Amino acid sequence: MLSRRSVLVGAAALAGAGLFGRPDAAPAFSRALPPPLPPGPETTVRLDLTAAERQLALPCSNGHALPLWTFTDQATPPIVRLKLGQRLDTHLINGLTRPGEHVSIHWHGIRLPNDQDGVPYLVQQPVEPGESYDYSFVPPDPGTFFFHTHCNTVEQLGRGLMGLLIIEGDETEPYDAERILAVRDWRLNPDRSGFLPFLTLEGAGKAGTFGTVRSVNGASNPDIEVPASADVRLRVLNVDPTRVSEIGFDGADAVVVAIDGLACPPFPLRSWKMGPAMRIDVVLRTPADGGSVTMFDYFAASPVPLARLVARGPAIRTQRFDPAPLAAARIAPPDLGKAEQQLFTFSATATGAAVADAAGEDGGPLGPLCLSAGSLWAINKQSWPGSGMDRLPPPIARFTRGTTYRCTLKNVTPRMHPIHVHGHSFTVLRSSKRTLPPHFADTVLLLPEETIEVAFVADNPGRWMMHCHIIEHQETGMMAWFEVA
Repeated sequence: MLSRRSVLVGAAALAGAGLFGRPDAAPAFSRALPPPLPPGPETTVRLDLTAAERQLALPCSNGHALPLWTFTDQATPPIVRLKLGQRLDTHLINGLTRPGEHVSIHWHGIRLPNDQDGVPYLVQQPVEPGESYDYSFVPPDPGTFFFHTHCNTVEQLGRGLMGLLIIEGDETEPYDAERILAVRDWRLNPDRSGFLPFLTLEGAGKAGTFGTVRSVNGASNPDIEVPASADVRLRVLNVDPTRVSEIGFDGADAVVVAIDGLACPPFPLRSWKMGPAMRIDVVLRTPADGGSVTMFDYFAASPVPLARLVARGPAIRTQRFDPAPLAAARIAPPDLGKAEQQLFTFSATATGAAVADAAGEDGGPLGPLCLSAGSLWAINKQSWPGSGMDRLPPPIARFTRGTTYRCTLKNVTPRMHPIHVHGHSFTVLRSSKRTLPPHFADTVLLLPEETIEVAFVADNPGRWMMHCHIIEHQETGMMAWFEVA
């Protein structure tokens, strides 16, 4: 039996070996994860969301009001907080007026009951304009999560229809402060007064259609105040529909304490490649009063500054930087000795390869849809059908409940693909190209021509999605579903 300790404790040792990108002065850490903390009492948190078009200005839109689609009356995403053990009761109203523009909510990364997963047609009927729907579940894990719609996602997410979900209850020792850093692009025209097409042929067939304005919490390279000489928890989320970023911090020691919301043994952050939908929790020792730390995206010809953390106030900590690890998650460790093998190959179709070869930088826009705009991508040579989600293909796999599966994720394309699995968190075991710390995740980034092995216990029954979270790839074929029974 592979224990949680044997799966995860090696991350701390690996971290000291200089394997994760850029040099960093932070020392290696060796404290093992504490056991899971008990949930609190099951009280109920009520959440009312109305998906609607609202004319609102983003901090990065130069004062221009945009036709945003949001769940609330604010331009930036709502932040929902629960304590571990609390129930979330959500009443969703579809206030969008475009005919046929239905919605639902997928609670990304939450291991919830299948009927609450929010995938239209697979687990629920879509919420049509003027209709409503109710969700109710108790999140089993603390951590950093988010929620978004799961149909015409490229436009709905592109217009801002999403929210952040924080489940508290994993800190074994309190940090001095917390900040949320939600990283994403916006597809705005040159004067930032309106949107450009969200889905283009060139983007769908290649790496995706990138935004024109980069932001953190809706602002361009903002200054964010933090306490001085303090241990600050940063919840970093890549909520972009397309862009892969390589996140790092210049000017302070930084330590990763969670990946995709779930605790990992602390290791120094040099930089971390984050595909869309991936998250890391970082503890940063801030500089003295007046000092600053810059968060960069290093996945560019030259580093791109995304936000600046500015330290203010008297020093809080003077001792050596040694942040406490978070409590372990309650996830069944995979039994690799008894694991069944499963191969998933992520490829381009013949049409997709032709589009990639032919499409220029001015590849034309594709209209809003909740179906495959074209079969450009595939999983195990099966492309999500162009007829839409209301005509489901057969499942790509059937898993037996309670069985461990060791899955080989093979990317045979020249593009990156962040692969997201619904309803489960898996253990990342190894890569053919990189040395990665063993960790739990719900989304793993496949580099071009990379193979990654993951393992998980199929312990959550139901019908679950698996797809690339570059949304244009998802909506042009790289999506499938599997069943656990």
